[in-house]
Amino acid sequence: MVETEMELGKSGVRVLPLGTGCWAWGDRLFWGYGRDYHQEDIRQAFRISLAQGIDFFDTAETYGFGQSEMYLGSFIQEFGAGRRIIVATKYFPYPWRVTPRAVVRTLQSSLRRLRLAAVDLYQVHRPIPHSGVEMWMQGMAEAVREGLARAVGVSNFSAELTQRAHEALARRGVPLATNQVQYNLLDRGLEWTGLERVCRDLGVTLIAYSPLAQGLLTGKYSPQHPLPGAYRRLQWGGFVNRAALLVATLREIGQAHEGKTPGQVALNWVICKGALPIPGAKNAAQASENAGALGWRLTSEEVALLDEASSSGNALQQPSAMTRP
Repeated sequence: MVETEMELGKSGVRVLPLGTGCWAWGDRLFWGYGRDYHQEDIRQAFRISLAQGIDFFDTAETYGFGQSEMYLGSFIQEFGAGRRIIVATKYFPYPWRVTPRAVVRTLQSSLRRLRLAAVDLYQVHRPIPHSGVEMWMQGMAEAVREGLARAVGVSNFSAELTQRAHEALARRGVPLATNQVQYNLLDRGLEWTGLERVCRDLGVTLIAYSPLAQGLLTGKYSPQHPLPGAYRRLQWGGFVNRAALLVATLREIGQAHEGKTPGQVALNWVICKGALPIPGAKNAAQASENAGALGWRLTSEEVALLDEASSSGNALQQPSAMTRP
């Protein structure tokens, strides 16, 4: 099966329906960078992603306090010659950034770390405070006009705020390309809050972060093998037990597709839902595993079976317990 590229909204930016999330690249606080994995591990994750055809990489200025952007920029310089590489990063709305020019200046700082003249997608990381939507979108539009970003998006925006962002950009002749939100079989909140419908109606592409529920849908963890460190808090809501039920179904379905793993089936489910999953990859093995979600598709019956299994498993209806910074 030859993968068909998808357009990010109506921006003209096209990508394969799977990317790589770079949150863990350099992040010591949550992911423990420097203990179980190091620079060479993420370097190989980048190399293998490219070798498997995955060329969309999502980072942010806050990931590793800028270290993620620096690593990504370094890897692009090393491996990216003659290759198409699609880069997305994010602006964090700190309260002292109160002008549209602050958005542009922040992007310029990210570009220096990335060693790029422009990014393909620039996103507002999260809506803090809500009153800043108009200002942020003015800054995003200026970034596009100045040739610093090909497309702009938002992240963690509700249906109402997505609508406001879309309208603010439309007044400036710029489309809202994407909304990056948590979406996986354990958290389908966007389907019940109206966000999915709003994005579909506006032509905004959903980018799914934590599509594997931070590893819970891979089958790696269980009540007998609990999540380590910072992940342990996710067990409070019974996530491990819920995931175990889903993983059994994922594994059974995977056997019907030449032995696809639970994680690959879970990623394919997100793709079948029309969203763009960006699982993290801290090493070559994880990058290769993620790539196995491409080149095939679940049947409509299998998607419906997973829908039912995730709903009956009391999956989250709102993104509250598993979030990114």
